[in-house]
Amino acid sequence: MTQHAARPAIHRRNRPSILAAPLIALALWSWGIAAAQAAESGKDAMAAGLPRILVLATGGTIAGQADARATGAYKSGQITGEQLMQSVPGLDKLARLNAEQISSIGSQDMNDKVWFALARRIQEAFDKNEADAVVITHGTDTLEETAFFLDNVVRGDKPVVIVGSMRPATAVSADGPGNLYEAVQVAADPRSRGRGVLAVLNDKIQGARSVTKTNTTSIETFSSANDGPVGYVDSAGGIRFMAQAQGLKRATYQLPAGEQLPRVAIVYSHANMDAVPIEDAISHGAKGIVLAGVGDGNTSKPALDALEAAAKKGVIVVRSTRVRSGFVTRNVEVDDDKNGFVVSEDLNPQKARVLTQLLIAGGVTAPAELQKAFTATW
Repeated sequence: MTQHAARPAIHRRNRPSILAAPLIALALWSWGIAAAQAAESGKDAMAAGLPRILVLATGGTIAGQADARATGAYKSGQITGEQLMQSVPGLDKLARLNAEQISSIGSQDMNDKVWFALARRIQEAFDKNEADAVVITHGTDTLEETAFFLDNVVRGDKPVVIVGSMRPATAVSADGPGNLYEAVQVAADPRSRGRGVLAVLNDKIQGARSVTKTNTTSIETFSSANDGPVGYVDSAGGIRFMAQAQGLKRATYQLPAGEQLPRVAIVYSHANMDAVPIEDAISHGAKGIVLAGVGDGNTSKPALDALEAAAKKGVIVVRSTRVRSGFVTRNVEVDDDKNGFVVSEDLNPQKARVLTQLLIAGGVTAPAELQKAFTATW
């Protein structure tokens, strides 16, 4: 709470007269109160014009601290969201911020329970008009999957921005503070509305459908190979979006009951591949299989035969690719119509898995309907 300004001190030497002193004191005291009230009013007026942003912290490298086990080693999720905000000068000039801790994990341990908690809290904050935008701090390893999941389940057009860092908070040249500042800056910008979930790192704004991590250690790791960034954050020129948000549409799906999505496995294709990984996934209860195929989502004949057999048993089969960019196209190298397969279009295997889980949970299992959902883009 802001303190009122202290009452100005009255110097009693050289006072004009005994009668005048109380009048001067009263005048100065009144002036002090009025000045404090005016300052408070000005701050309130300034704050009232700033957007309200809810920061949801999940852990990750951005909240990491150094560990003595090796040079450059660190432990994820050691710093709270509140501490992260306090470490970044100027955030209070961008928005009225409130932080909540959803989890304190490395994103390699990201799970359905945390996803559901994020989705529900974001939706609640928007439905109850608690916030004008949400910023999520997150580890980079699975950042793209969380972004894509939330993009498919959070309703409304208010900005949701996910941010992380490649270096821990204790690193000499930590990238987290700058990324967090820019994430809040983007979330506070009215032009971010209606764009779905955005990822902001390293001066780039990227869409949830396309963004992916491409390098193990470089801060220039996130890119959108098929679409490119949707915008940039320039320290000199501010925020630049590359397209207007008008007319952009996205499907949203209901969160299923409980805390878990259906089991969907990713099977990675390689030379001399057999059917064992596919048969193993089915034996462990997979309701769907996403193929991280070679080239245009292809794989060996034994693996294709096993996938065709799985599809006939009601297992959803989605062909994606292990290649970094490009689209997987129906019926080019594989007879998808005959085999009952779905192709992922531009979605990489990890995002294809998320969408398959949501579709199965929503009761969408017919290949034709599944394909419509995968083909639907902005």
